This record gives sequence, C-alpha cells and structure tokens, in this order.
Amino acid sequence: MKKILLCASTRPEMIKMAPLYLELKNRSYFDPLLFSTGQHKEMLYQVCEAFHIKPDFDLEIMKERQDLFDITGSILSKAKELLKAIHPDIVLVHGDTTSSLALALACFYLQIPVGHVEAGLRTYNIYSPFPEEFNRQAVDIVSQYSFAPTELSRDNLLREGKKAETIYVTGNTVIDAMRHTVRSNYTHSELDWVGSNRLIFITAHRRENLGIPMHHMFRAIRRVLEEHDDVKAVYPIHLNPVVREAAEEELEGCEKIHLIEPIGVFDCHNFESRSYLCLTDSGGIQEECPSYGVPVLVMRDTTERPEGIDAGTLRLVGTDEKTIYETFTKLLENKEEYEKMSKSINPYGDGHACERIADILEGKEYQAWDSKYLACKGVVNFPMDVPNII
Repeated sequence: MKKILLCASTRPEMIKMAPLYLELKNRSYFDPLLFSTGQHKEMLYQVCEAFHIKPDFDLEIMKERQDLFDITGSILSKAKELLKAIHPDIVLVHGDTTSSLALALACFYLQIPVGHVEAGLRTYNIYSPFPEEFNRQAVDIVSQYSFAPTELSRDNLLREGKKAETIYVTGNTVIDAMRHTVRSNYTHSELDWVGSNRLIFITAHRRENLGIPMHHMFRAIRRVLEEHDDVKAVYPIHLNPVVREAAEEELEGCEKIHLIEPIGVFDCHNFESRSYLCLTDSGGIQEECPSYGVPVLVMRDTTERPEGIDAGTLRLVGTDEKTIYETFTKLLENKEEYEKMSKSINPYGDGHACERIADILEGKEYQAWDSKYLACKGVVNFPMDVPNII
C-alpha cells in the first residue's frame, strides 16, 4: 500500500481535499492519512463534520492574531519529527496557504515527494494576493506531481520550466466536493428570511483587502442593497476580528443584509446554488458558483482564475466603491447583462478530478480534463440531487 499524507489546514483546503481523501480511502492501493497544521481550527472542523472525516494528525498551531512568521515557524519546527515518524511515500498539499508552503518546504528538506493539488494558478504579481501568490509558486518549485485544474494552469507551469510529464490536468476538486453537498430539498432560516427576494451571497476576508479597501467594498454593497426593494443579502462573516470591525462599522443597521456566523461547507454550497449573484474576494467561490449558473463579482484587483473571466462567469471589480456599485447595480437592473454571465460555461471541472488524481498516483492511465468537452455537451448548471456517496 502507498502511504499518502494529505495536508488540509484551512477551511477552503479541507473542502477541496476531503473528496480526494475519500477517493483514496476507497481504494485498497492507498493508505491515506489526513493531516492538519491547525491554521484554521474551528472552521476546518466544520468541513470535517460535513464529510464525516477527522484528521489523523493536528499540529494545533492556532493562536490568537497569529501572523505569517508564527504560522511558518511553528509548522517547520513541529512537522519535522512527525514527517520522520510517518515516513509517507508522498505528501499532498493544496493550493496556496502558508501551511501548504511550510509543509512542502519541510518535505523538501527531508526529500519526501510532494504532490501539489491545484497547481499552476498565477497572477504573476508576487504581492497580489498576498502571501498566496508566492506560496503557490514556491510549492510548485518543489513538487514532483503538479495536479493542474485547467489547461491554462498547465501552460503556466510549462512556461516556468516544469517537465511536461510531471503535470496532469485534472479539473478542480472543489467541483467533486459539490457532488456531496448540493441538495434541492435544502432549507435554512436565512433562506426563509430572504423569501421571494433575490439572494445576494457575500464573502469577504482576504488579507490584502483589510482596512480601507474593505470599507469601500462594504459601502458599495450597502448602497446597492438599500436602493433595490427585491434584494436581500446574506454574509457569513469571517472570524478575523479586523473583518468584523469593518463590517459592523459599515453594515450595522442595514435591514437588507444579515451578518451571520461562519457556515459549513454544506450550507455554503447550498446558499451559493440558490443565489442570484455572489460578491466575493475568495478564490474557491470563483470556481463553485459558475457550476450553478450564478454570476460572480470578484472584489479583488487580480485573480489567479482568469479562465472564469474569459468564460464570462466572473467579473473583476476590484475594491473601488464606484466600480463595485455600478457593476452590482447593472447586473441587478440589466437582464441581458445578467444572462450573459449566468449562462456562461463553468471551465473548472466536471466532478471527477479526484478520480483522475487517484488514477495518476496509482500509475493508471487517465483522461485529462478539458473544459471544451463540457462546453460541447452544453452543460451549464451543476446537477442537483446527486446521490450522497459519503
């Protein structure tokens, strides 16, 4: 059996790694172990509960207001002995978190092979997003397996000198996760509050948006909501106290928006699927919402997911109050503009990325993901009521 250590230390990572862990666990060829550094403790375990899984190891590095020095240093110092004791055949890390970077670096020092899930995403601005752009580029340098979600990600890696035989186009595992979570009979008290109004789903937490940019975002959102009678918004607010302070200052007293505590992946995916529009500075939601035909306004100056921009499912609006206000308003009031986005094709996957990755690790042949195939099939919205295979 091949011993595989999967690292998932934040909520978004666990959403994308949980279905891969389950796929490997269902194959006798693998002995998968789930590992967390504890970077996002409470929010990570919400995802674990939804998928009925639990980390085998947790470094428990979380502490209040920890910074990048704390996270990186703690992981490097604690992971060394654990990796030596487990002695995995390969370590799988995901995306662009500081936990992924630190663990990949520890594996490099110990000469343990690394597989990078969601490899090759780029903005080519080392400070945007910060520190994620540096993290993912550094992880790709030390990885022996690069699991690229799209052809564009593969092309980025090839231009940087990665060997073609080490790069595999698999689609994004987040689409696989939604096969476990989205249900047509889902109910929630917040959806009852929204009623027949158009639901706007909001997430905002990114580090580079803290401060003045986030205040601009929230002001624009409030103005639009208060000017439209048939719209209500739900914002599961991040645990970061800086985010909460900005949201309370700008959104308090607005009757058109509910600030709620963080919700689990099951709730999040079902809220997304019922939304009219999403505003976010997150990465994963840029991949998820197109599967439901839900347009996304990305409140960032750059995105490492330009496939969605090219396909028309995403629109980059930055953090300027005027730009967000005008674009948000246009999509609410101009049906033709809205439908151009809502009927675009999802370029990020077909729900079988985890099978492809498992086949590759098992040495089997695999069929690379090609978003053109999805377009030819005319698939727009992700199917609901698929069997729950957990």
